Amino acid sequence: MILEFTIAILIGIFLGTLTGLIPGIHTNLISIFIISTSTYFLKIISPEILVVTIVSLAITNTFIDFIPSIFLGAPDEDTALSTAPGHEFLLKGRGHEAVLLTLIGSSIAIILLLLIFPLFAFTIDKIYPIISKLIFFILILASLFLISLEKSRTIPTIIFIFAGFLGIASLNLNLEQPLLPLLTGLFGSSTLIYSISQKTNIPKQKTDFSFPNKNILLKPIIATTIVSPICSFLPGLGSSQAAIISSSIFKKNQLSREQFLILLGSINTLVLSVSFLSLYYTSKIRSGAASAINQIIILNSSSLKLIILAIFLTSAISIPLTIKFSKIFAKNIHRINYTKLSKRILIFLSMIILIFSGILGFLVFLISTILGLFCIYTGCRRGFLMGALLIPTILFYLPL
Repeated sequence: MILEFTIAILIGIFLGTLTGLIPGIHTNLISIFIISTSTYFLKIISPEILVVTIVSLAITNTFIDFIPSIFLGAPDEDTALSTAPGHEFLLKGRGHEAVLLTLIGSSIAIILLLLIFPLFAFTIDKIYPIISKLIFFILILASLFLISLEKSRTIPTIIFIFAGFLGIASLNLNLEQPLLPLLTGLFGSSTLIYSISQKTNIPKQKTDFSFPNKNILLKPIIATTIVSPICSFLPGLGSSQAAIISSSIFKKNQLSREQFLILLGSINTLVLSVSFLSLYYTSKIRSGAASAINQIIILNSSSLKLIILAIFLTSAISIPLTIKFSKIFAKNIHRINYTKLSKRILIFLSMIILIFSGILGFLVFLISTILGLFCIYTGCRRGFLMGALLIPTILFYLPL
């Protein structure tokens, strides 16, 4: 059992590293493949071991997937908000630092899981009915608060609403992987095209790093602790929505770029981790990985313990692995013609979208790219593009 468990962890880390480093290849695609072939695998291994592989895959991805988002401008739905601040760090020769800040956040999330686990177990039955009734109002207030922080509110409001309409359309077009063309256009290709137009040159990257002091860590920890558990057991709320809500907890300018990257890392990992607890305690599916697990096994206390152990062991290996890959990117990215690289990534992403989402998905990709570029050229904060997810979620919770 120990040998099988170890092999499952290592396979999951390998697959999670691939999905993290290759833009457009989501963990859900690998999970679907595992489910489709599970009949064969379950003849030679136990369901628990297959579950451990999926958990390890998903957790590794939350550590690694910020690397292409920051160095290549190619995010997925969980790392989209890191593209703008990450690109700023990259242009200052601090791309490795940006990755490490998200890594610090992910590491904090694993520690917070120890604190949240018993609290979650004892309060879920009481909190869930209350939060489910309030989430509509929480999202409305968070959205209005973010817009109110802007000196000029017209353009942010237009971008937020247009992104919301685009999100509603995308989610109702019956596309495979609807978030892939939507968020790749809003945050990925728009950044790449802007870099191409500016003939961006990437400076030599620094690989030295000073650990932030506790004052910088405090606010991301508070925000993650409050928001992530709530988002983990409510449908339609993922890491990106959690980040928007979390950032609105503090007043204007109180979250620095460094703190925001830490926040994104911690939320990304904690939302996923708590989704496994949610599956056990409420039988509610809150992530693609949890959905895959639910199709393999009915969780009991023993399998939950294996999942938690897998989370911690995977994290212990993923931390140095992420540092290693980030250093490789940092040491080589300035040697590459970034304009040519951006064009090739843009072509690659377009092909991925055509393959997985078809012509309609590619149309969504084009429109979302235009909206993303409009946001960049008007100098509006990229967070307002998250209306693409927030507005559909608000409508989902609309009291009837």
